[in-house]
Amino acid sequence: MILHRVEQFLRLHDMPWTKFGRLAAGDPRLVEDMRNGREPRPAMIRKLEHFMNNHTENTNAS
Repeated sequence: MILHRVEQFLRLHDMPWTKFGRLAAGDPRLVEDMRNGREPRPAMIRKLEHFMNNHTENTNAS
């Protein structure tokens, strides 16, 4: 289930859920909506998985 993976990612990276939604999907309410029953479509699931798989802590690399 994608919500479970997102929750694990948030804990692992100590990332606020609003930041995750904004960075991963352009929707700061995404995680809250998913917690309240929103089921993302397959394309959105792929987008979230891509973000989590490619996330790096330091986005200011020189």
